[in-house]
Amino acid sequence: MFDRLALPRVLPFFTYLFFILIADVLIWAGYAQEQLRYLYVVKIGVVLALLWLYRRHYTELAWPGPALMGWRAIVWAVLAGIVVLVLWLNLGASWMVIGASAGFDPRSGNGYDWPLLLARIAGAALVVPVMEELFWRSFLLRWLQSPNFLAVEPSLLRFRYIVITAILFGFEHNLWFAGILAGLAYGWLYVRFRTLWSAIIAHGVTNGLLGVWVLMTGQWAYW
Repeated sequence: MFDRLALPRVLPFFTYLFFILIADVLIWAGYAQEQLRYLYVVKIGVVLALLWLYRRHYTELAWPGPALMGWRAIVWAVLAGIVVLVLWLNLGASWMVIGASAGFDPRSGNGYDWPLLLARIAGAALVVPVMEELFWRSFLLRWLQSPNFLAVEPSLLRFRYIVITAILFGFEHNLWFAGILAGLAYGWLYVRFRTLWSAIIAHGVTNGLLGVWVLMTGQWAYW
């Protein structure tokens, strides 16, 4: 699973999770959430560096991939991203949630910490979708079907593996039920349009618009 072909898609994701673990340990050790805000910048910076380091391995992202998607795929990706956002904001019943999100508050004093705020939005909308889709859809979804995952054609992926991946993706988030539906939507886009960019665009739309909504409402727990 962690061979030289899988590592470029696995390592950025687990590095991201490792930083979440570091934050949890530091909070357990007595650090306040506010003291750890810039840990997010470090986390995104390290993940971005890994993505850049392994960029030649991501053949499914090679240009002109996005340009060749076609307007139908782009429209469906944007619509799916918006639908997932609506679900994310409305599926918060107690049984649909695991634990509580610490959230992310970019305010400092009487205003926003703009460098931190911009890093958060850019990280969530641009870096995280690429990192997560490379792991969940490009790697794990295809690997479940065949260890030779790079040879798996997206349109031939079996439905049960889409569901398994979506469930695991959902439980990565505290809003696990909405996360499962999001995973199904992104997986469907990948299979339907046979390009990882469709899932990345949808994921980016969801995260980007969620950031705008959080700023407008001050509901920091959604971050």
